[in-house]
Amino acid sequence: MADSDASVRRRKPEPKSSTPEVVEPEDDKPKPQPPQKSKKKSAKSRLEDDESYSTLNLSLDIFRVLTFLFLASCGLSYLISSGETFFWGMSNPPKYLRADWWAKQWRGPIYLTPAALAAHDGSDPSIPLYLAINGTIYDVSANRRTYGPGGSYHFFAGCDAARAFVTGCFAEDRTADMRGVADMFLPLDDPAVDKHWSKAELAEIKKREREEADRKVQDALAHWVNFFKNNPKYEFVGYVKQEEGWPGTEPVRPLCEAAAKGRKKRVVPGQE
Repeated sequence: MADSDASVRRRKPEPKSSTPEVVEPEDDKPKPQPPQKSKKKSAKSRLEDDESYSTLNLSLDIFRVLTFLFLASCGLSYLISSGETFFWGMSNPPKYLRADWWAKQWRGPIYLTPAALAAHDGSDPSIPLYLAINGTIYDVSANRRTYGPGGSYHFFAGCDAARAFVTGCFAEDRTADMRGVADMFLPLDDPAVDKHWSKAELAEIKKREREEADRKVQDALAHWVNFFKNNPKYEFVGYVKQEEGWPGTEPVRPLCEAAAKGRKKRVVPGQE
């Protein structure tokens, strides 16, 4: 009995799996493959690829580029000319499109004597049309109809007629000498009127009148100076070169008839 009990108490062996274990033979296992090296194209293959970009394709690309540039040029011309032309044939092109304007920028301002300036009065259409005001010269060739021969303001061409711009006497005052111009804004002396003031009072009145007249001359001249300075059609050229001591080398001009006629008698306050 003891032997039988001992045999019963023995541990039973683990049951074997019903699925048989498959063991692959060594020769049938997949072997890792070495990395494939990229094959470089031969020189012959590269040459064939280059030749595949045919002359026709190149011609088409060139045609596309030229077409784009042509259309862009037409559009830019239309915008710059304000609709005048598609092909840059402007009657009055902007200054930055003219070779002579760039030449002037490189050259800098020029200095002309009154005699040299007189040659630019528009009589010779092959040279620029100049006028000067207060010593500064401008090219007004863009407006030959006005400043050229037969124009309404031809009197100003080829000279510095600053005085005429203020007095309005175009033919008589073709000069830059402004001495005496302020008199056109001064009242006339009249003993019958002036007796209403004492000598001291009259002297003070005349002082204020002179200051006011000088201011009017300066304002009138500044108006025209700024007109030419700020006008995009008229280009700055340079300066008038006067002789040493001018205008003291010339006699003082009397007021022109039209300017003198504008003077009125002094008015007594309360009797206007």
